Amino acid sequence: MNHHIKDINLAPQGIKRIRWAENEMPVLRQVRERFEKEKPLAGYRLSACLHITTETANLLRTLKAGGAEVVACASNPLSTQDDVTAALVKDYGIPTFAIKGEDHDTYYKHLHAAIAHQPQVTMDDGADLVSIIHKEYHDLIPTILGSMEETTTGVIRLRAMEKDGALKFPVISVNDAMTKHLFDNRYGTGQSTIDGILRATGILLAGKNFVVAGYGWCGKGVAMRARGMASQVIVTEVDPIRAIEAALDGYRVMPMAEAAKIGDIFVTLTGDIHVLRQEHFEKMKDGAIIANSGHFNVEINLDELAAMSKTVNKEIRTLVDEFVQPDGRRLYVLGEGRLINLAAAEGHPASVMDMSFATQALATEYVIKNAKKLTAKVYNVPTDIENWIATLKLKSMGITIDELTAEQQKYLSSWEMGT
Repeated sequence: MNHHIKDINLAPQGIKRIRWAENEMPVLRQVRERFEKEKPLAGYRLSACLHITTETANLLRTLKAGGAEVVACASNPLSTQDDVTAALVKDYGIPTFAIKGEDHDTYYKHLHAAIAHQPQVTMDDGADLVSIIHKEYHDLIPTILGSMEETTTGVIRLRAMEKDGALKFPVISVNDAMTKHLFDNRYGTGQSTIDGILRATGILLAGKNFVVAGYGWCGKGVAMRARGMASQVIVTEVDPIRAIEAALDGYRVMPMAEAAKIGDIFVTLTGDIHVLRQEHFEKMKDGAIIANSGHFNVEINLDELAAMSKTVNKEIRTLVDEFVQPDGRRLYVLGEGRLINLAAAEGHPASVMDMSFATQALATEYVIKNAKKLTAKVYNVPTDIENWIATLKLKSMGITIDELTAEQQKYLSSWEMGT
């Protein structure tokens, strides 16, 4: 089998961890059981550019169970779990191109290897596959039925492509599904980001000024968890509505220029470029810790930080680089500015990825079944898919809810019944 991974001998450890994650993914398991019987993806080639983790492995298993010919590559050089890639290749027969810590050139070779599969359906976490196909593989575009996008950064890129008329095939924005962003982004990113920071540094969060850049769903989750660890949380924003929301949620809100002076820990979660840059680094105090939990490593301007530093000491602790300033201040960057929750920890808990990846799997089925109706634009996940997933998740949690009575349904659909 064509693949490029670190060590096939890591498979026994990987298979144990994949099965452990499966215990927390009952909704995806039900999707897989149906897919095994119905084979809705049979005969279709699918390339997935995702974080190669235990949870992702269970998604890839589900897609293969549905009949798809699946190839996987990493969407981030530091998020790959090497034992998982070994198990995917050895135990599940899924060609995988991913090595934790791979360099820039290797990362792009892996993307091109996934595209060489000549996919009819793609799955992205950051829109790299879609972007490269549009730039370099024009001949493939007519054969691609559609794609799924998993993260905020990717959706931003894809909506920009749609606006410019550059998008040439349909994309389902899984990221915008309520069963994704309300839970995966908020509770998954919130918990796993704190987990990554603590694993990388071992610091006490209580009493620290914890600066959260961006108050989208990911920022909300991190702010919530940092406050739960007794940090003094500061939020920076460019959106006035979100800034009001953060203030009414009880956080201090201020510009980054002000937060830079007092922050002990900084986490960027915006999906935009150079949120932290020289003007902020110049104001940070000695010992400030800088991390990113947005998708790409562009939110922190590392080139500027390196250029203004007297010395750069790599890995003074695992995944911690020290940037010493001319005045002696030391600034610490975690995980090379990449997703700290995946670089230093294990990513989102499986129970929240259960809903996100069940949504991915069903969105894939939807694209294949409705390919002739879809045009080159970004679509939301159909409501009936979301409701089905949420209902199954509640059932797996042992939770029941009320149903509308016939009278209530009539009232909500009628304009004739007033007060």
